[in-house]
Amino acid sequence: MASSSSANPVVELRQQLKSGKQALIDAFRAGPPTQRAAQRLLRQLARHVDGILQQLWAQAAMPPGFCLVAVGGYGRGELFPFSDVDVLLLLPDGVEAHQPGAVKQSIETFITACWDIGLELGSSVRTLGECLQEAAGDVTVQTALLEARPLAGARPLFKQLVQRQHEHLDVSAFLRAKTLEAQQRHTKFDDTPYSLEPNCKESPGGLRDLQVLIWIARAAGLGHTWKALATRGLITAFESRQLQRNEGLLKLIRARLHAVAGRREDRLVFDLQTAVAESFGYQSTKEQRASEVLMRRFYWAAKAVTQLNQILLLNLEEQINGSQQGLMRPIPGHEAQFLDRAGMLEVASDELYQREPHAILRTFLVYQQTPGIKGLSARTLRALYNAREQMDAAFRRDPVNRATFMQILRQPEGQTHAFRLMNQTSVLGRYLWVFRGIVGQMQHDLFHVYTVDQHILMVLRNVRRFFIPEHAHEYAFCSQLASQWDKPELLYIAALFHDVAKGRGGDHSDLGADDARRFCRDHGLSKEDSELVVFLVRHHLTHSRVAQKEDLSDPEVIQSYVTKVGDARHLTALYLLTVADIRGTSPKVWNAWKGKLLEDLYRLALRALGGAQPNLAAEIEARKNEARHSLALHSMLPGTETALWETLAISYFARHEAGELAWHARSLWRHVQTATPVVQARPSPIGEGLQVLVYAPDRQDLFARICGYFDGAGFNILDAKVHTTKRGFALDTFQVISPDLELNHRDLVPLVENKLGQALQAEGPLPEPRRGRLSRRVKSFPYTPRIALRPDERGQAWLLSISTSDRAGLLYAIARVLARHGINLQLAKISTLGERVEDTFLVDGPALQHNRAQLQIESELLDAVSLPA
Repeated sequence: MASSSSANPVVELRQQLKSGKQALIDAFRAGPPTQRAAQRLLRQLARHVDGILQQLWAQAAMPPGFCLVAVGGYGRGELFPFSDVDVLLLLPDGVEAHQPGAVKQSIETFITACWDIGLELGSSVRTLGECLQEAAGDVTVQTALLEARPLAGARPLFKQLVQRQHEHLDVSAFLRAKTLEAQQRHTKFDDTPYSLEPNCKESPGGLRDLQVLIWIARAAGLGHTWKALATRGLITAFESRQLQRNEGLLKLIRARLHAVAGRREDRLVFDLQTAVAESFGYQSTKEQRASEVLMRRFYWAAKAVTQLNQILLLNLEEQINGSQQGLMRPIPGHEAQFLDRAGMLEVASDELYQREPHAILRTFLVYQQTPGIKGLSARTLRALYNAREQMDAAFRRDPVNRATFMQILRQPEGQTHAFRLMNQTSVLGRYLWVFRGIVGQMQHDLFHVYTVDQHILMVLRNVRRFFIPEHAHEYAFCSQLASQWDKPELLYIAALFHDVAKGRGGDHSDLGADDARRFCRDHGLSKEDSELVVFLVRHHLTHSRVAQKEDLSDPEVIQSYVTKVGDARHLTALYLLTVADIRGTSPKVWNAWKGKLLEDLYRLALRALGGAQPNLAAEIEARKNEARHSLALHSMLPGTETALWETLAISYFARHEAGELAWHARSLWRHVQTATPVVQARPSPIGEGLQVLVYAPDRQDLFARICGYFDGAGFNILDAKVHTTKRGFALDTFQVISPDLELNHRDLVPLVENKLGQALQAEGPLPEPRRGRLSRRVKSFPYTPRIALRPDERGQAWLLSISTSDRAGLLYAIARVLARHGINLQLAKISTLGERVEDTFLVDGPALQHNRAQLQIESELLDAVSLPA
């Protein structure tokens, strides 16, 4: 029959392509996860596709003068399981692809057939002249042609392309372009291989970094293998083996990732890490997940690639730009050890560190102290790479090295770059042995996006920025405090140790404090300074916890915190470390509201430490007077506020600032007895999001309906202050942000006022909460929900604490349960830590007086906050 596959070459080739590819992938997955197996798979896949393309080329009856050329990664003769197949249809000059007739028909037939059989083809059709013209203006085309190889057709035409491309290639310009490209790519990935979901191809330390080196070497005619570069003296034989071994591991991981995902996926995303790890044979234990074993192996390989990349790239630059014998000058005061080589710090001798181990740490001190030095030369990087064994226990105990390390910390500038360099060159982990344990360690929580070591260095950077005037616009209040701080090195030490004990079991704050105490003792810090550092490490989570979870209007909360802090010096240091820590977890965690809470706690505690005992009555009277002054500035008559204020309890005035008191009075003085809900919104005074006021006759489901509106409209609630007047009206104030809406505040204000007002007048049952998609992080690291319901110290209300993974509709789901049981909400503290929430509610209601009803409420709340199956 005509329908048989043998009569239809497209169907036959499609089956041949699919079955052959799947057989190779299946054999790879079933076999041992070795680098040799991965390399064999990549070459077999490329050869398999070669054969298919050659058959299609023949079937399309392409003109004899044309040539089919493999370019890009496919041109290297390697093909990952789901990578694109990049080809060039090379035409002789004088033949145009868009011309009508047989030429155009042949090309279209070939490309269409490629897609019909299921090839993910990336194709370009150019004449020889067009190729050279495109390459002259596009470094991407130049790069693709560097690794081109002929597949079918006119090989003389291909040889002509290679020859003319080589003649026209400006190697120095190519080097500069690829270096800038790499810098741009690294910036996209925060200049670190240590993100928790790294891209094994594009991230710093990934395969692309290695490919760039080979491209540059190939363009310069210096070789296209690591062995060839070693023969040229650009790297040592040991470095060549290291590059080959780590490249092999990265290829193996990427190939396994493709095979497990069943698609092109170069990111080691959370929901694939475990499956890839298990394909390596790793198994999870009580102490360690399988994915952690895989990821640590990846991070160490990426770190080695980063180090070796720096060495080889600098050597290639010198070779290509002819700067091997560039101008060098001795570094004043260190003439026998270090030289300035065109702005790079160079060791005077390859054996410097073996001969003088003290010079290892001194390298980074000289780097900080010498103006004009912008990095370490290839020779220095290589010497450090080969000096790792010198940094043993005796090296760490050496008083000279300890003094040098403290000098690095105490320099007026350069700590951020110095410590990053120390970590990249493995010096930091060799000197601070406790730090070595957290290099490449993942953090299985919902708000950190970096490995532990990278997070620590980000926190160190943030602390350092407090002391740099150029960054004062980022952290205005922190910069003001830092300008009066006398010993920045104490904050740097606390930053280095605050999370250094993660992953050891036990409380990392206490274990880290013990490590910090030993460091301070070994490095000669005074008793007073040591005590401060230990305090900061032990309590680095305290300021954040109190600010975000407790009622700052309660004098007892402030007094308890002040008792723990002790004095203004400890308070300031803890505040600065806390801001740096939160900002170093993830760009998503920090927001202006969180910053305000931290600053509010600092100011309240500082006032208490200054001898001003919390006097709630005096504080409230001061706020009222300030609010009256604000009302007068808005041309409001004296006494405007009286109608509203006389209906409110003292707790209202304690929880609102003067500006809010005045805004509420201006908005509600005519509506104190209204039966129609009043909704007022304004751009938030903190500069982010909206502040929304709701005033309405109180009813059981009011808070739930408000949350329901915000949930449905895509707003996130950062804070809720909930009050009930003496006349039975609810007066609630919400701080909300809208990350998904593109409307500006001027458009959002009337929209919220109108739509929320309508929602509050709706009758009938509450709608079901919105079930938004869960993020991959939440899916991969589900957080066990925890509910705690306990009476407050006065026994007049109950504290409801909820910890769970964040998701759309969560607060609304909680509010529906409370409404269903007639629970009255007095206060809500909303705290979002990345993709985990820590919410605290002050509630009361008759149902809470009965144990059985309590259990029912807690059970329903757990159901409401648990992730859907």
